[in-house]
Amino acid sequence: MNLEQLRGFVAVAELGHFTRASEKLHLAQPSLSRQISTLEAELGAELFHRARGNISLTDAGDALLPRARRMLSDAESIRDEMAELAGLQRGRVRLGATPTLCISLVAEVLRAFHAAYPGIELQLVEGGSNLLIEQLAAGAVDMALVTMSDRRDVSGTSLVRTPLLAEELVVVTSADEPTITDSSIDLQRLAQLPLVALAESYDLRGATDAAFAAAGLTPSIVVEGAEMDAVLRFVERGLGVAVVPATVPVDRPTLRSARLRDPQLERTIVLAQRTDVNPTRAAAAMRTVIVRTSADLAARSPETLHLV
Repeated sequence: MNLEQLRGFVAVAELGHFTRASEKLHLAQPSLSRQISTLEAELGAELFHRARGNISLTDAGDALLPRARRMLSDAESIRDEMAELAGLQRGRVRLGATPTLCISLVAEVLRAFHAAYPGIELQLVEGGSNLLIEQLAAGAVDMALVTMSDRRDVSGTSLVRTPLLAEELVVVTSADEPTITDSSIDLQRLAQLPLVALAESYDLRGATDAAFAAAGLTPSIVVEGAEMDAVLRFVERGLGVAVVPATVPVDRPTLRSARLRDPQLERTIVLAQRTDVNPTRAAAAMRTVIVRTSADLAARSPETLHLV
C-alpha cells in the first residue's frame, strides 16, 4: 500500500466516478484503475461496487476511507513540517471558517498573515460549523473559526476551543436610504420593518427567530433564505433591514448599523484546534495572527465587540 494508491482511492470514493477522479489527479484512467486493483489485491478485499454508471463503496471501502484520509493528512503534515525547517518561508495553513466570519474576521486575518508570511500557502475551507468540526477531527483543516452556538455535537472529539470575541448582533440598513436613524432599535420596532432573512442554515437566523417567538412577535419578512453576501446587497439597495454580526458592517460605508436591544443578542467567536496533533510552525503563527486581529477588531468596535 502506498500514498498514491490511497490518494486514488479517496478521489474515486469522493467523486463516485473513475473518469472524474483521474481528471482531478491528472492521471490516466487505466493507471488509476490499476492502482485501485493493486490496492484491493494487497488488502484482500474489494473496495467498490462497480456497476455501469454507478460506483459505490463496499463495507471494506467504508472502513478504509476515514483511515485513508487520516494517513494522507498525516503525510501532508510531515511534508509541511519538513518544509518549515528552513523557517517560515514555506509551508501551508488550512483554515476553516463559517461564511459570516469569512467576510469579517477572516478577511482581516488573511490579509495580515499574508503580509507577514508571503511564502506560506493559505487554504480556506468555508462551511457550516458542524462540517468544519468534522473536517478538523479528520485532519482536513488545521484549525477552524466557529461560533459558540455552532459547537453542538462535538462531544468525544479531541478539540480545544478558545473563545476569542463576544459579538453583538446588530441591525443593518442602507446608508443611502436608512430605514433606521437611531443608534439602537428594539425587537418590537424591528418586527414592523421589512426584514431580509438569512437562510435557515445560519444559526443567526435561528437566534433571531427564537427572539421573535419568545416576544410573541412575527417579523415582516420580504426576502427569505438568502446567503450573507446576497442579504447585504439587498439591504444596500434598500430592500429591507437585516440582523447580522457586528463585525459584518465594519468598513462598509454602504451600510448603517443600529444596536439591537430588548433583547440584546450576542454570539461568541471560538477558535477550535485538535489537542492530539502538534501544530506546525505556520499553524502556530496563524493562531497568533488570529488572536491579535481579534483584539484589533475589538478595539475598533468596543461597543459591540469585546474580548473573552
